[in-house]
Amino acid sequence: MDHRAMDHRGHGARAFGARRVDRGPYGGDCPVRQGPDGIWQVSGYEEARAVLRSTATVQAGLGIETVEKLPSRFRRPVLYRDGPEHREDRRQTARFFTPRRVDEHYREVMVRVAEAQIDTIRDTGRGLLADAAFHLAIEVAGAVIGLTESRPGVRRRLERFFPEKFGTPGLTSPHGIRWLLRQNANWLRIYWGDVRPAVRARRRRRRDDLISHLLDEGCSAGEVLGECITFAAAGMVTTREFVNVAAWHLFGDAALLARYRAADEPGRIAILQEILRLEPVIGRLRRRTTAPLRLPGDGQDPGAEVTVPAGELVDVLLHQANLDGRTVGERPELLRPGRPMAAGAGAPGLSFGDGAHKCPGAAIALLETDVFLCRLFALPGIRMASPPRVGFKDEIASYELRGCEVVLTERT
Repeated sequence: MDHRAMDHRGHGARAFGARRVDRGPYGGDCPVRQGPDGIWQVSGYEEARAVLRSTATVQAGLGIETVEKLPSRFRRPVLYRDGPEHREDRRQTARFFTPRRVDEHYREVMVRVAEAQIDTIRDTGRGLLADAAFHLAIEVAGAVIGLTESRPGVRRRLERFFPEKFGTPGLTSPHGIRWLLRQNANWLRIYWGDVRPAVRARRRRRRDDLISHLLDEGCSAGEVLGECITFAAAGMVTTREFVNVAAWHLFGDAALLARYRAADEPGRIAILQEILRLEPVIGRLRRRTTAPLRLPGDGQDPGAEVTVPAGELVDVLLHQANLDGRTVGERPELLRPGRPMAAGAGAPGLSFGDGAHKCPGAAIALLETDVFLCRLFALPGIRMASPPRVGFKDEIASYELRGCEVVLTERT
């Protein structure tokens, strides 16, 4: 069967492989439904985007239950705020994430760190992709946030902090108590090892980064810590997974790799965007309705609607919405860089979210992934010795890829 189609520029959009990460079959025949647990599930693209853009929903999940227990005087991280306060904060920090700033301020860091990691692979003849990608993501996100005075061991501190599951176990059990003590210790390690040195340096002299902005806003060191952890999760942990899954696709498809190697930077970014549409790192976002929310409810009947009552939990299934053929076109389960999308839909689909909480670091993640991978695949004789092991964080339907080793069959 010929899976070619014409993209908006009139060029052929060839279809390549399917998902590497198995997330089950597409269940979008009913784009809005209520599950047996009472939680609403939204799997249609337009319906998901409507939930994420609605002013009648607020953030839920991602450990927000724990954050809500903090004293009212404590400034919540931006991830856990909604409404005018959240919009104003995003407006003030938007300058750190513009495409121009990414190119002018962060590209040099990306190139320097990527080339150092590639040199290590070249010198040793092998490397673990997850380790190299995490080192890159830490350095780049650190430059954006302002975590540039960290003591040795930052990677280990971050790996110990981010748990396998979000939320807090019941503290009535010995396991719950141990979890709380261990996580408090991890908070302190990051504070003393990374945040406090950065805050002290910027109290002496402000710089053009997020921590300096937070200090100008009157944030305490503890509040800066909360924001740093939030941005670390978004900018470091997820980028590591994206680098891994993109490399997995490129190693496993000779034609796709040839196209990537031959493309210019915009062409390579288009390939990465399509990989991300197919393999969103975060597969589920949760919201709570604050007022009745009307959504299209029947994929076969455009006029049908479903009303989600106020106070309900809604799971937005990004990994399902990105396969909605009504928006992403024919053969949505296949990788087709340059595929024609419905009006208003971006090339990566909803992989960066949408609405007020849309990830501001999309341009950073895409560019640093390309900076690293285009250098990795320029190495003569580079190949994947072992594919990654796939694990999952069920709460956000996120994958974790570990153990992917790359080796050089040609040594200079």
